[in-house]
Amino acid sequence: MTLKIETFSNIRGGQSFFKALGHPLAAAKASALVERLTGSGPVAIYDPMGRLESIAALYDLSAVSVAAVFVQDTTDIGKTLLGHVARPVTELTSCQATVVFVAAFEAERLVNHIRHLIPAGAEVLSLGTLRLPDKMLTNKRNYLDPLNFATNFALFRDISGHHTRLVTANYWASYGATDAALWLCLFDEDGKVLAEWQEPLGAGVGSIVIDSREVRQRLGLGEFTGSLFLHALRIAGHDVVKYALDTYGADPTVLSCTHDANAWPADRYAGLPAPAPGERVVLWVQNSHPRPIPTKEIGLNLMGSPEIVWLDREIPPFGTYALDVAELLPSAAWPEQIEIQAGKFFVRPRYEVFASNGRRRIAHANVERSDLKPDPRIPELGPLLGKSYLLPAPVLPVERWQSLVLPTPMATGQQELPIQLIVYDASGQELARHRFGNLVRRDSVAVDVAEVLAVTGAKLTSGYGHLELIYDFKVGNAADGWLHGLFRYHDRASGHSAETSFGAHIFNTVLTYKDEPQSYTMPPPGLSTRLFLRLGLGSADTLCHLIYPASTPWHYRSSTFLMLYDRQGAEIARRQVEIPCGGSLLWRYQDMFNAVERTCAGEDAYVLIRDLTCRIFGYHGLLNGEQSFSLDHMFGF
Repeated sequence: MTLKIETFSNIRGGQSFFKALGHPLAAAKASALVERLTGSGPVAIYDPMGRLESIAALYDLSAVSVAAVFVQDTTDIGKTLLGHVARPVTELTSCQATVVFVAAFEAERLVNHIRHLIPAGAEVLSLGTLRLPDKMLTNKRNYLDPLNFATNFALFRDISGHHTRLVTANYWASYGATDAALWLCLFDEDGKVLAEWQEPLGAGVGSIVIDSREVRQRLGLGEFTGSLFLHALRIAGHDVVKYALDTYGADPTVLSCTHDANAWPADRYAGLPAPAPGERVVLWVQNSHPRPIPTKEIGLNLMGSPEIVWLDREIPPFGTYALDVAELLPSAAWPEQIEIQAGKFFVRPRYEVFASNGRRRIAHANVERSDLKPDPRIPELGPLLGKSYLLPAPVLPVERWQSLVLPTPMATGQQELPIQLIVYDASGQELARHRFGNLVRRDSVAVDVAEVLAVTGAKLTSGYGHLELIYDFKVGNAADGWLHGLFRYHDRASGHSAETSFGAHIFNTVLTYKDEPQSYTMPPPGLSTRLFLRLGLGSADTLCHLIYPASTPWHYRSSTFLMLYDRQGAEIARRQVEIPCGGSLLWRYQDMFNAVERTCAGEDAYVLIRDLTCRIFGYHGLLNGEQSFSLDHMFGF
């Protein structure tokens, strides 16, 4: 059963109440509050904000002797809450209760409204006892301000030969934050707290690096696999904690990367690939709440199949479980894809693919939406919005890499997907098209880009290029704008693979539709670029593939700046590049910036990719010669 918590609204954005309620620092206090309520006499519960179900979803209130439940909103009168029919709060005065529990964090004003109704001698309790210290808050006057709960989870591991490295930037400083910090809590697989600490971020837009090997050594920890909880304190402008996560080891063949976790647990995720021959696929389930995930609450099913197989195992609060896909779906095989029934128990999950040659790669599934249906306006707007929604991805140098494309349904209402693939040279010249046709939900069709090019005999004159997935309205009109795909790359030189997935947007047109072209901080259209590129550790070089997609013709060339910063956020050097509209640029750090500049930038440097003329989409990766590589899409802020 899906947890009855509000996490994310595509209209209102991310919700903060469940974050405040389930915060690791609030969890211990909540246990004490529940114990106190349980030990009291009859308890009258006042639920003025409609939060009671969320509280009961995360904390067991079954032992509390509830006398009655009262509400403020007249439309809530008569609802069943905790087994009681909700009554108007004006009837509270007649309730025989020794405690009145107000289901809100900022309760003083609410209590003042009903003080004349509180039974004589009754004690008043609220969620205020769970509040974090004021020194952790950005907005002390509004506790549930999203900026107070900029949190996220990362899969964090340090075991023999395998380390994790989380990298981001103090982008809050660019919005005016001067005293930001990260509060961090590390959980092991059983949900036990291994360590809590803070990392000050300084006043500049410096880099942030949290390395599992360094953390383990500094804190005197043994091997661990679990969750790293991140909470950005005293920030400004942006309530999302974004990061890149690398896995690496002393052996250069140990290398992969993935994206941030998306901090709002969802009902379903999709795009989890079934194992290819010789592979094992593990889904990392990270319980994001201070309550256990009961048995048979997490399930898997093949995309398009109603047959769900449930995990017969309980996962402890904040615990992590490595779910082998074959444990539930033993016959699933690539290119089939798997739907994850998550029930809002965990944030967007990582998965790890173990290949028969000993290599590993890590990636993430995506949120599957249930609020979408086909939108007839999208095909009608073709004359105005051109290609409209498009999903760009790299075509890596074909002499070395194989590039595979797998469209992935990512909404429960997507029963049909009319899709085509277009391959472009780096110059922006269209070379070939592949029409998938009108795929039905159960179809899983992977296409090799080299084979698409071979049909036309076209050559990538630059050796590389990019592809775009777009709707094909010649074969169907079922479009909702939530077009997704998985892109898998195999390195013939090393035998190493990497994969990434993302969704479509409208790019580089001044006309808008709904919230597109997307902008991070302003109303649409988003017609500029600010991308973060983390740089490699040790001998690994950094590669970056920048794509200039355009739904309709835009500026003939981009005016893109690659700005190298040191760990304190001081600019060391910059380069200007021009990318053709509809084209791409593949470059490496060691080629773009000279040895003196790289030495001056030092360790933990980063590159900011900035363009005020157009929206660029980017992919980043690391390259260990001909031994291994990694690849994922970049994030902006």
